[in-house]
Amino acid sequence: MGARSWLLCRLSLALPLLVKADGCKDIGLQNETLEADQPFAFNCTYPLVTFREVNITWYKNSSQVPLCKNTQSRVHQEKSWVLFLPLTWEDSGIYQCVVKNVNSCHRIHVNLTVVKRYPCGASRKGLPSLSNEYKQILYLRKDYSLICYLNFPESYVLDSIKWYKDCLEVKGERFIFWETKLLVINASVEDRGNYVCQARLNHTGRQITAFNSISVSIAERYENGGRVPKITYPKNNSIEVQLGAPLIVDCNITDSRENTNARSWKVNGTLVDDYYRESRRVREGVEKSVSFQQYKFYTVNITFLEVKMEDYGQPFVCHTGVSAAYIILELPAPDFRSYLIGGFIALTGVAVSAVLICSTFKIDIVLWYRSAFPSTGTVQDMKVYDAYVLYPKLPRESQSHDMDTLVLKILPEVLERQCGYKLFILGRDDFPGQAVANVIDENMRLCRRLIMIVVPESQGFALLKNMSEEQIALYNALIQDGTKVILIELERIEDYTNMPESVKYIKQKHGAIQWGGDFTEESQSAKTKFWKKVRYHMPPKRCPPSSSVQLLTHTSCNHTTDRREVNTGLITQ
Repeated sequence: MGARSWLLCRLSLALPLLVKADGCKDIGLQNETLEADQPFAFNCTYPLVTFREVNITWYKNSSQVPLCKNTQSRVHQEKSWVLFLPLTWEDSGIYQCVVKNVNSCHRIHVNLTVVKRYPCGASRKGLPSLSNEYKQILYLRKDYSLICYLNFPESYVLDSIKWYKDCLEVKGERFIFWETKLLVINASVEDRGNYVCQARLNHTGRQITAFNSISVSIAERYENGGRVPKITYPKNNSIEVQLGAPLIVDCNITDSRENTNARSWKVNGTLVDDYYRESRRVREGVEKSVSFQQYKFYTVNITFLEVKMEDYGQPFVCHTGVSAAYIILELPAPDFRSYLIGGFIALTGVAVSAVLICSTFKIDIVLWYRSAFPSTGTVQDMKVYDAYVLYPKLPRESQSHDMDTLVLKILPEVLERQCGYKLFILGRDDFPGQAVANVIDENMRLCRRLIMIVVPESQGFALLKNMSEEQIALYNALIQDGTKVILIELERIEDYTNMPESVKYIKQKHGAIQWGGDFTEESQSAKTKFWKKVRYHMPPKRCPPSSSVQLLTHTSCNHTTDRREVNTGLITQ
C-alpha cells in the first residue's frame, strides 16, 4: 500500500509537466522502476514522430539544460538514447524526451524510479515490480529458449553472458548458451524458478555489469499453439505513394497451426473498417491462408481506394496475437533523375542548336563581332599590306577584261575603299624599273594574306604555271612565311587535275571562293555573300572613320576609310 501511495505521489509531481505550455505536444508518459547500481538505457522512439529525420534532446525534470552528450559521463545522451552507467538514487525523476522537426515539437515523459537493490534470493513481496523483470514460459518436455533482454545502443558490446537460477549458476548438458539466449532441452518441472541473466557491458574502455530478472513458469502444453506469430511484412517501414493514388498492402503472418490468434489492421487503436466506417475509403481485405505441416501462412491486406494527405505520417498497424507491425505512408521524394534527364536533353538541344546556328551563320557572326568589338591597337607584325593579289595575266581575247575589272577595280573598291584594307597589286603598286623578282619577294613578306585568283581556261593554267610571280609568291606563302592563302575562282572549276600542285594543295586545305558576280554595282557591295566570305578570311581589322570620298553609296563595313589613310597609313586592327 505504501509503495502504491509513493507511486501516486510521483505521478502527481509529473502532471504539471504534462500541461506545460511551451509549444510542444505531450504524447506519452512511461514509468520505469529499476534497482540502483545497474546500467539502464532508454530509447526515445515513437513511430508517429520519429520515423523521419528529427532532432531529439533529453532533459531532466523541468530543467532547460539538456543532458550532456559526453560518453564518459555517467548520465548522458547518445543519439536518441539516455544512458545511466550505472543508476543511483539521485537519478529518480521525470525525464523529458523532446522530439523536434521543422514543423512540429513533441515530448515524451519517462518517470524513472530508482529503488534499493536487494541481495539475491531476498523477498520482494509487496514491492513494486521492476521494469527489467520479465515473465517467460517453458513448455513441458519441449526445447525452448529463454531470452536475456538487455537493450543498449549498437555501440555497446555485450559479452561474458552468464545465467543464474535461484542464485546458482546454470550448468548442465540440457542447457545451451547462444548469444543472449539460453536454450533449455526437454524442459521439466524443476526448470521453473527465478532466473537472472548477467552480462558485461563494454563501451569506450568502460566495463559495467548489466542484468535482468526472468520469472520462468512451466506449462503442460502449448497454449494457442505456444508460439508467437511472426509478421514477415510489414517491418515497421515506410511506403512512398503518390497523393490520390490507390494502394494495397499485404500483412504476411506465419503462425502455428494450433493458434487461434485474430489478424486485423488498425489505425489509432481502432479497426480500419470502424475508423473509416462512413467513407469506406480504407478497408481491410479478405484473409487468405495456406497450410503447411507445422505452421500456417496468413495474408490479410489493407486497401486504400485513394490516398489523402491525412494518411501520411499515420501508422497503420497489423495485429496478430501479441505481435504487431506498422507501415507509414510518405510522399515520394522528387524524382531528380527525370529533372536531370530533362535538363540534359534541353542542354543537348541548346548545344546542337548553337552548333547549327554557328555553322550556318558563322561568317556573319564573326563579321558582326569584328564590327561590334573592333581592335583599337596598332598591329605590331611589321606588315604593311593586308593582302597580296596574285592573278594570271590572260591574253586579250579571253577573260582578260573580266579579270582586270575584278582585280583592278572591284577588289580595290570593296576591300580598300569600303572595308579599309590595303592591297598590293603588281603592276599598280610597284615602281617602274624595279626588278620584278625583288618586288614580289619583298612585298610578299609585307602582306598578311595571299589572294590568289584562278580561271578555268587551259591557257590560264599554263600561264600560271610559268609565272615567276606565282612561284615566288606561293613559295613565300606556303613555305617561308606560312601566309594564309585565299583562293578565288573567277568561274567554277570542276577539275583541278591540270592545276599546279601548290594550287591543288591550297584547294584541298582551304577550299575556294567562287566569284558569282556580274560586275554590276550590286555585286560591288561588301554585304554580298561572296564578299562576306572574302572578308571572313581576311585579317580582323578596325574599320576606319567615314570618308567623304566614295565611288558608290554602299558602306558595308559600317564605316568607310579615308583615301589618304588607305594610300599612306599603316594598317590597324
